[in-house]
Amino acid sequence: MPAPTVIAGAPCWIDLFTSDPEGATAFYGGLFDWTAEPPDPRFGGYFVHSLGGRVVAGCMRNDGSGGPDTWSVYLTTDDAERTAADAATHGGQVIVPPMVVEENGTMAVLTDPTGAQVGVWQPAAMRGFEVLAEPGAPAWFELHTRDHDRAVAFYRDVFRWDDVHATSATPEFTYSTLGDEEAARAGVMDARRDLADGEPSHWRVYFSVASTDETAERARELGGTVVHPGHDTPYGRLAVLEDPTGVRFSLVGA
Repeated sequence: MPAPTVIAGAPCWIDLFTSDPEGATAFYGGLFDWTAEPPDPRFGGYFVHSLGGRVVAGCMRNDGSGGPDTWSVYLTTDDAERTAADAATHGGQVIVPPMVVEENGTMAVLTDPTGAQVGVWQPAAMRGFEVLAEPGAPAWFELHTRDHDRAVAFYRDVFRWDDVHATSATPEFTYSTLGDEEAARAGVMDARRDLADGEPSHWRVYFSVASTDETAERARELGGTVVHPGHDTPYGRLAVLEDPTGVRFSLVGA
């Protein structure tokens, strides 16, 4: 398949911040058939994972000075400086100001007004992940937030999310998407009832797999944890896992 089309404001990259890059390489390589490229000393040892020769995710060592291990989602922009300024104006915070990553592009890291951290990527030579929604690749990106309406307003104002659709709006479950139906690129979920006490709002990455249950069992064998076993939904068979250092992610299978 051709590389995914980069849509303004949509997820374009993910990376793993981990205290055990070597262990993470073995885990995700064994789980998703990823190949790790050599770390780049120009970028503090940052390296990328590939799936069938196409870049799919990044990885960086957590030295203990930058928060817990986590998967991060990056949204694309045509002007990282403007996006960072807009974030500050609309109730967010700039954690890492825009910085040029040589020929690749410009990055920044923000938090939205509900406390979720999100990356910013202004592409140049490096456009983002080159494979999407195939087994072993990211398939969906979802904001779990304690304040759905405030989050949606922020992403509309800061990342130009003009095409937002409410797929569910009830007291029990509120959910919106960037784009509609097959064209949807990301979701925003009212997760007040789901987040544990003290758990911040956050972005969640879903990976496509051929078999949710088999992949979950393989994760156990590789040292991961199955938090929520596979269950059927209208969107596929979902499961929630943690890697060996406790980073949470989801699976979606047919």
